[in-house]
Amino acid sequence: MNNKFQSSQKMLEIKSGEAVQPEENQLNHSCSEPLSQVMFNKKKWNIWTFIKKNAFVILTMTAMAVGMSNVGIKTYGRIGLRAFSYYMVTTVIATFTGIALAVSIKPGKSSRQTSEPSGGKSQTVQSVDSFLDLIRNMLPSNLVEACFKKVRSMMFLLQFLHLYHHNYLTFVLPMVGTSDGINILGLLIFSAAFGLVLSSMESKGKPLRDFFTCLNEAIMQLVNIVIWYSPVGFLFLLAGQIVKMADTTNVAHAVTMYTVTVITGLIIHSFITLPLIYFIVTQKNPLRFFAGILQALTTAFGTSSSSATLPVTLHCMEQNHNMDKIVTRFMLPMGATVNMDGSSLYEAVAALFIAQIHDIPFNFGQMIVLSLIVTAASSGSAGIPQAGMVTMVIVLSSAGLPTENIPLLLMVDWILDRLRTATNVLGDCVGVGVVQHLSKHELQGSSSARNNLEGKEMCSL
Repeated sequence: MNNKFQSSQKMLEIKSGEAVQPEENQLNHSCSEPLSQVMFNKKKWNIWTFIKKNAFVILTMTAMAVGMSNVGIKTYGRIGLRAFSYYMVTTVIATFTGIALAVSIKPGKSSRQTSEPSGGKSQTVQSVDSFLDLIRNMLPSNLVEACFKKVRSMMFLLQFLHLYHHNYLTFVLPMVGTSDGINILGLLIFSAAFGLVLSSMESKGKPLRDFFTCLNEAIMQLVNIVIWYSPVGFLFLLAGQIVKMADTTNVAHAVTMYTVTVITGLIIHSFITLPLIYFIVTQKNPLRFFAGILQALTTAFGTSSSSATLPVTLHCMEQNHNMDKIVTRFMLPMGATVNMDGSSLYEAVAALFIAQIHDIPFNFGQMIVLSLIVTAASSGSAGIPQAGMVTMVIVLSSAGLPTENIPLLLMVDWILDRLRTATNVLGDCVGVGVVQHLSKHELQGSSSARNNLEGKEMCSL
């Protein structure tokens, strides 16, 4: 009884001692550790908390819903299905290109052990469990809960003492639970289905489509304001990461290799994959096609925004290549939101780069899950400057990777953002050429829809 009283008395003394002003000899010791904890504590309210838990969820869901509501399956029929299929195929190809380059080059391998390990605990999950988690997260049971929780398989290590042999028996027990993080797959699948339903409702769904369009534009403006004021915060985050580094030379080399990996992937996708698709489908010279959209590509590189480049892209496709306005006015606005080949490639490389920095292994199943997460997240991103960096926060959180090293990516994001935007616009233009070539028969009998578009243009003038 006395021992219990003494232990409880000591606990009371410790608790009361936390509120007492520390002495001079204890001041440095008590204040040295909380400094880094305050700087990198994920529970603190900061810009990443706002973007990840508030703005990005609404922005992604509304962008996906608006993009899918413009598909117009009833109005455009096979043209809409071909456009959507092209967007998904090229995005998946770009994602796997980035994953293959990151696995082969290993840009983050040289920076291992150069920074303090993160506080997260790595859990070994089998490939089958990763696929099952993917299926479970696709159809969330609660949409509100999906905004801050996701299903995740966890392995529990159980040890039992064998009384006869006097040794321990070890068992690995897989269990399904939940972990903190946004279930981006479930939210995007619901948003895509909701947008397709709105598209099928035609005029009845117009008020709700207008609401989501207005909400999407409002959130984009809000994120733009945050992004414009974010460099000050990024500067301090980057300074904190540099202070924590044990060897800045290796980290600089790793960031350089990361930049080279992303640029190599963008070059492969822009100058090999997309021209090959265009040549195989249309049997035309892709170099002439690229020459006609050079103005749109340079504008995309200068503005870092596929949405801001949209008027120039429309002019290049309709005036230089004589593309049908039914295809251009349908595909290019939707492609500025849904088709993000460069962003998906960049996010795949960046996610594996962060994993390699922290020595987090990725098996084949986890890479498949990562590719689907990147494809879904990039398809719902906005066509604004630095949107890929905003999406990166949610990709890392959904993949269970730490977000504290994102400031390292910001050092080179100013050039990578411009390059991936040009790749996104190039993918949109190639998609218009491919879909128009495959839809010749449908376009020949759509003179009424073309006359409606021309009538709207005359009214606007």
